[in-house]
Amino acid sequence: MDHRGSELDALSGLGDPVRRRLYEFVAGRTEPVGRDEAAAAVGIGRPLAAYHLDKLATLGLLTASYQRPAGRSGPGAGRPAKVYARSGSEFAVTVPPREYELAARLLAAAVEADRSGESRAALHDAAEQFGGDLGRRCRAAEPGREDLQQAATDALREHGFEPWPDEDGTVRLRNCPFHHLAAQHTEIVCGMNLALIEGLVSGLGVSGLHPALDPQPGYCCVVIGTGTPEATRGGRHSHDA
Repeated sequence: MDHRGSELDALSGLGDPVRRRLYEFVAGRTEPVGRDEAAAAVGIGRPLAAYHLDKLATLGLLTASYQRPAGRSGPGAGRPAKVYARSGSEFAVTVPPREYELAARLLAAAVEADRSGESRAALHDAAEQFGGDLGRRCRAAEPGREDLQQAATDALREHGFEPWPDEDGTVRLRNCPFHHLAAQHTEIVCGMNLALIEGLVSGLGVSGLHPALDPQPGYCCVVIGTGTPEATRGGRHSHDA
């Protein structure tokens, strides 16, 4: 109960609208955020931002550290500033208690244990079917939409993948919705993710998007390239090697 209580406290901390906006701003950044930047983004004073940011860190939703401003070093650089980033902790509360993750771990273990490969193939088929259905629903909901690549990233964002384009247009996914499961059953979950996103791209009828496996620290294992399929598949080959 103590563990569930701490998770409930953390999630309840986002009930304050200002605190929630601060969390969403920090969580959406790829680099740590300082108090001044966060305050300006949310439109509040620095002291109030500092209070809420520290509270979010105490609850475990953010991590706090100190760093000097970019380009400053040496004795005259001043004191390091306190900065914040999204923590790696996960919080979920169900009432009454449920163990969906335990069921997922058992199912993943069963798929891994099937040496015939039939269970893994069935999982990939189911994931691809889900992604295809999702893509077709998105397309049917907005039949006149021309920017189907944006529709794909919108759908991924709604399912927790947090798509983030690189400078070259490659879409990386800043979050894996199945993070803990992927850490324990990497090949199973990464293959499932790839099949799901391939299905989504196919269901939307998007040309020019090429999902492939390219695991990088801090990102989902799938990357969506916008170049040639051969260039994107290079990441998949390196993963399999």
